Amino acid sequence: MDKNTIFVKIITSFMKKFIALLAAALVAMSAFADEGMWLLPLIQKLNKSDLNKAGCKVSPAEIYHASKSSLKDAVVQFGGGCTAEVISSEGLLVTNHHCGYGYIQAMSTKDNNYLMNGYWALSREDEIPVRDLKVTFLKYMEDITPDLDKVQKKAMKNRKLKNFPEKILQEVQKKQDQLVMEARKNNENCDVDVVSFYNDNVKYLIVTKTYTDIRFVGAPPASVGKFGGETDNWMWPRHTGDFSMFRIYASPSNEPAEFSPENVPYRTENPLKISLHGVKEGDYAMILGYPGRTQRYQTAAQLEQMIANNRIRINARTVRQDLMWKAMIENPDVRLKYASKYAGSANGWKKWQGEELSFKKLDIIGRQQKKEETFSAWAALDPAKQNLYGSSISQIEEAVNSMSAPYNALTLLSEAPMRVELVGFAASLRRELEKNRVKGAPSAEEREKVLLALEDAYRDYYEPLDRDEAMALLMFYQMNADEENLLKNLGGEFDTLESLNISEYVDWLFSTSAFTSHDKLASALKADPNAVLNNDPAIVLLKRISEIAERLSPKVNGVRTKLAAASKSYAAGLLEWQKGKAMYPDANFTMRFTYGHVRSYSPRDAVIYKYFSTHNGILEKENPEDPEFEVPETLKDLLKSREFGQYSDVDGQLHTCFLTDNDITGGNSGSPVLNARGELIGLAFDGNWESMSSDVMFEPNLQRTICVDIRYVLFLVEKLGGATNIINEISFSAK
Repeated sequence: MDKNTIFVKIITSFMKKFIALLAAALVAMSAFADEGMWLLPLIQKLNKSDLNKAGCKVSPAEIYHASKSSLKDAVVQFGGGCTAEVISSEGLLVTNHHCGYGYIQAMSTKDNNYLMNGYWALSREDEIPVRDLKVTFLKYMEDITPDLDKVQKKAMKNRKLKNFPEKILQEVQKKQDQLVMEARKNNENCDVDVVSFYNDNVKYLIVTKTYTDIRFVGAPPASVGKFGGETDNWMWPRHTGDFSMFRIYASPSNEPAEFSPENVPYRTENPLKISLHGVKEGDYAMILGYPGRTQRYQTAAQLEQMIANNRIRINARTVRQDLMWKAMIENPDVRLKYASKYAGSANGWKKWQGEELSFKKLDIIGRQQKKEETFSAWAALDPAKQNLYGSSISQIEEAVNSMSAPYNALTLLSEAPMRVELVGFAASLRRELEKNRVKGAPSAEEREKVLLALEDAYRDYYEPLDRDEAMALLMFYQMNADEENLLKNLGGEFDTLESLNISEYVDWLFSTSAFTSHDKLASALKADPNAVLNNDPAIVLLKRISEIAERLSPKVNGVRTKLAAASKSYAAGLLEWQKGKAMYPDANFTMRFTYGHVRSYSPRDAVIYKYFSTHNGILEKENPEDPEFEVPETLKDLLKSREFGQYSDVDGQLHTCFLTDNDITGGNSGSPVLNARGELIGLAFDGNWESMSSDVMFEPNLQRTICVDIRYVLFLVEKLGGATNIINEISFSAK
């Protein structure tokens, strides 16, 4: 039997099995109703009575429909890493405060500190254009796997052709390109992408529409929107007013358009309606959003590597964040400049620590290993299954072991020396020169263009802090790097960078480099651009870092293809093995649906966390000496007066946050939490500490989504912000 015939038999067998097992998985979806980040077209396969049984009052078609209005039309991907929702007929968006945080910080100045003081546009004229912010609507997504499979089957008949496997791939790619072109032709002003799922076993064509004229409408002060800071991050109970508001602007024809005074608010007939009725234990709750990444189809070897790699990140970020926090506490100007940088670093830093603890407490690796043993035993019972899937786990382990050391070394590089901002400026300059295709010394026009691109980065730069961070991070790197990866040949007298002369080197680096200020860099580039581009100490340090990365990267990239093939086989095997159970793909920043209920939980013996928090917790947590727990005097007075109006719960209190057992992850921040009628009751903004391993394994008894109550959001808009114009714009559900 020739190799082409063998190839055909393997592929044909695999395709038949995969299609059958995927269909079986869809039928069984409802078995684990509270678990799952479901692809929207798949919820159409859910038995309607099962959703009704869970408490849902809307049909799957009202949640997602490819061509008719549905709830998904009010949900957008916000800025590429969060979710937001449209809550008025004129494009008003609400998302989390931490999602808008960086954009608000970038607009803030000493005189107009929107981040720390809050801001509310009381008219459309007061809405502030936001640079580099975009939001994306999903039009529809379509499974094109059957179309590609048909082409593949047809191509397999020509097995005598030279380079037969490559020819098959070419024909499949040709069909895929054709489908993309047709979708672009039929969907004006839209983007069309093909995205893989189930470790590349299934492909969807996804059509989206992106708007880039987004304007800032309002947000509470950071002391409200980020109340509790990193201390409360990932923790319950929570009392954070984690929301901000923006507006989509469009051309007069309601199509995407770059910023223009002629643009008008985006118009929609189906914004989300808001419910002020509150929630109670056991109420149905569902979420639509854009979860980022999960690892539920990874092996124990991959998970062990992930935890080890994250430990490098934790240790490096601890070094940097300690210095950053100290400087921010001591200097209000530094606090504003570095607020977004600190928050962005600390969020992952704390999550990875919680994940590490949960892995140990819940024995995630051990449970995964047992799962793999059972899977392998199942595959071994059938020669065909053994042939298709039997070696996938060992192949993944072999690939992981091969790439582990260089991958960790690259992480150490990126988290330590590359976090020195001076090096970042040097890298940005080189990128801008390459982007503008500048060869040799830049002309005056090219120089101005490149310097303009660096202005914003220098706006939020504090050289004394960067000097301290450089000292600590370079010391950390040299202490943890393998000998072959140590930094050396850095110019001047510093051919080797050992702990004894790091202090001297950093002093020389910052006193000699032109990258310590925008003005200094501009002058140096004008006077002698070649000296800057070739010999500046920051450029030299960047070159040495790049040389190490260029040596390590091929060792990682060289095994990625092997790892991807083994991972695809493993995922296909899991689907066949568990074809009587619900199987949804890993999150990958595509829109998903999750449904569950409002629920309390017990994190440990004799402790029960109820499902909601109230305004009382804000007053109890207040600490004027701790910037994470400051409470504005105006808010304190409002809460003490207990005049909550229509935002009061039936118990007479102002509920601030609540819990659901929905299945979410990073990227879901800002996602709408909807009741059984599809009405907005809150915004998802966090997970809980006890289930930080949830990206790998769903823990139904522990995993909770932390949501800010929409009533607290609107109380802050109206009572604290005085923005009754916004309240009047929103549509509320009937009693």
